[in-house]
Amino acid sequence: MLLPQAGPRPITHPAERHPMELLPVRLPPGADLRLALEHLLHQHQSCAAFVLQGIGSLSVAQLRLAGRPGPTELRGDLEILTLAGSLSPDGAHLHMSVADADGRVTGGHACAGSTVRTTAELLIALLPQHRFRRMLDDETGFPELAIARAHMQD
Repeated sequence: MLLPQAGPRPITHPAERHPMELLPVRLPPGADLRLALEHLLHQHQSCAAFVLQGIGSLSVAQLRLAGRPGPTELRGDLEILTLAGSLSPDGAHLHMSVADADGRVTGGHACAGSTVRTTAELLIALLPQHRFRRMLDDETGFPELAIARAHMQD
């Protein structure tokens, strides 16, 4: 069976050819996990990104548990089991689960003050075709993700 021959590909804007740029990142000991991710977005002059996954270890985890007004601090040798969320110029919305030395798992919103113990290994997806903002949602009462297409410049 013969496959059809591919014709010439149309010329497109570079961002259209690459709707997502994957960025592997390692954070060193002592880094503030959330602040480092927010800085990374600005450093790459991006207006939209997702943390696809993260693993590593923390000495301090600041997690806002469901329904709680502020973060709960966990200290000790903590393993990051999952880390995912969105990054916008207005801030990050990150969910994380960590396990302590006894294997107890706690999860919630990752807040500033979560300190890397040995390493944090992350995969970030920069989305150059999009612009994220956090806007107050009248229905939920929280700043929620607003997604728009980025304006491409020639």
